[in-house]
Amino acid sequence: MDPFSKYFNAADKSRITDAVRMAEQETSGEIRVHIESKCKIDPLDRAAHVFKILKMHQTERRNGVLIYLAVDHRKFAIIGDAGINAVVPDNFWNDVKATMVQNFSEGNFSNGLIEAIQMTGEKLKEFFPHQSDDINELSDEISFGK
Repeated sequence: MDPFSKYFNAADKSRITDAVRMAEQETSGEIRVHIESKCKIDPLDRAAHVFKILKMHQTERRNGVLIYLAVDHRKFAIIGDAGINAVVPDNFWNDVKATMVQNFSEGNFSNGLIEAIQMTGEKLKEFFPHQSDDINELSDEISFGK
C-alpha cells in the first residue's frame, strides 16, 4: 500500500502535478514538490538536502523552488534557490507557509500544496517571466522519499 495514500489519493497527486505544470507555463522558474513520511531533522535542513539531490541548484537562472513535506511528522519547508530568494519580498515564503498551515490544519493537504504552488508560480512569473527559449529543466512530477 502507498504510505501516502491516506493523505493524497491518485486524483490529488494528479492535481498537484497539474498545478506545477500550470504554474511553470508562465515562468522560467522550476517548482518541485517532495513528499516523505518522516523527517528526523530540521525540515529546512532536510529540504536543502533534497534540493541538492533533485539537482534543483543546477537550473540556469537559479530560480528553482522546492516545497518539502514530511506528512507523518507534520513538518514542511519551502526552499528557493539564490535567484528567486534575491528578489522576493522578505515575508513572501512566510505568507506561503501560512497558507499551507491554514489548509493543513483543516486536513486539506492537497489544497495547501496547490495554493502554495500557485502563489509561488505567480511570484516566479513576476520576476522570471516565460521566455520563448525556456525549457522545462526539472520534472513536474511529485518526488517521494521514505
